[in-house]
Amino acid sequence: MATHTLHMAVPPGDVDAVHALLETVWADVPDIPMMERFKFETALLELASNVVKHADGGYGLWCTLEIDARPGRIEAMVLDDGEPSDANVLEPREMPDELSESGRGIAMIQALVDDLAYSREGTTNRWRISRRFVAE
Repeated sequence: MATHTLHMAVPPGDVDAVHALLETVWADVPDIPMMERFKFETALLELASNVVKHADGGYGLWCTLEIDARPGRIEAMVLDDGEPSDANVLEPREMPDELSESGRGIAMIQALVDDLAYSREGTTNRWRISRRFVAE
């Protein structure tokens, strides 16, 4: 099992810091198949991008990302002190048509992970994604 944590202020922190953390995870947990890495990484980067874009109410935010990798499962928890998300954020989504300029984020995340959860606890947004896989 490997747990990796990132604490950052946004701005200046952004999805590049998340990508760098994932590189460390992949180096420490080499038995995660490449396709599983790709799916999880895409979902997490999309989630982090959504947090940076939508939760920042114009004053910046603090964000903590924790990634837990163990045999057969990888999970990420994203905590931020930004604006709350819409109450219906977890409703199942269809991918919008190819000409749409927005609306793909949650639909893409739902398609790439086994579990997506969101809750608001006090002034903290708590996002969790997880993906199960067969280790190489």
